[in-house]
Amino acid sequence: MAANRVDRVERLTNLLALLLESERPLTLVQITGALAGQYPDAERSRRAAFERDKAALRHIGVPIESERFDDHATYRIDRAAYELADLELDADETRALQVAVAAVRTDTSAGRDALWKLGGASAGNDAAVSAVLPQRPELPVIRSAVANRSTLVFVYRGDRRQLDPWGLLLRGGFWYVVGYDQDRDEKRTFRVDRFDGGVDAIEVGPTGTFTRPESFDPRDAFPADPKQIGHAPGDGVLAVVWIDATRAEAIEREVGSARVLERHADGSINVEVPASNLDAFRSWLIGLLDHAAVVSPPEIRDQIIDWLTGVVEAAS
Repeated sequence: MAANRVDRVERLTNLLALLLESERPLTLVQITGALAGQYPDAERSRRAAFERDKAALRHIGVPIESERFDDHATYRIDRAAYELADLELDADETRALQVAVAAVRTDTSAGRDALWKLGGASAGNDAAVSAVLPQRPELPVIRSAVANRSTLVFVYRGDRRQLDPWGLLLRGGFWYVVGYDQDRDEKRTFRVDRFDGGVDAIEVGPTGTFTRPESFDPRDAFPADPKQIGHAPGDGVLAVVWIDATRAEAIEREVGSARVLERHADGSINVEVPASNLDAFRSWLIGLLDHAAVVSPPEIRDQIIDWLTGVVEAAS
């Protein structure tokens, strides 16, 4: 079976090369004669094999044209339709193409190879543009769901979510999926590497189950506050944090006066802060050093204490 597979791939390649190089349309007899030994001897089998090969090439976009000549079918490939014309890019356009390829490039050579084929391998003596995007095993499944408008079902921080995925975003080195959370009846954003169970735990619904809003713009979909990822504003886990007098004014400007729950005589304040994204909340809190402390809820306070204890033990 493997030998037959290799033979057919070689035959398809040779058929493509023959039709591209021929200056005139060829009949089936001429084609099988030129590719001697690659098609069956019996006429019916030879015709069937050729029809399968022709369909396979057309399926991948090769424009094989069929014409009648002297009551015989002939075949040719229109090179103008098959080959990409020279873009004749100037230096600035080539550089822009490099940036575009870098912006969507993964850790494979696909972008580089495509750039070479377009004649944009270099732009003068400037250094090549390079950007490698982080890959996740969940991305192909999510991209397919976005393209096919299929609902995703997954577990996120222990909660089952049903999401109509509108788009994927890359922010700060992490991938996020944005869409409509059916159970919360809100637009939500989820960090892909925080999915519980990974790609094997994701369920994908039927194609065409939702309509993406025309006004949706992925650039505006990311929450302004990363601590809010996975929840809508005003929803999710909230922590009360004490801020000392030296940082009180700056933090009040950051979170807004509406978040100030209590003002103390010494100038310190208690503020309400989203803590749905515990990692983001912890990073924000640690950045304040000894100028802040978690007041409530107890589970958030305990998690911060446990994390700090683990850091100290690991360092000792």
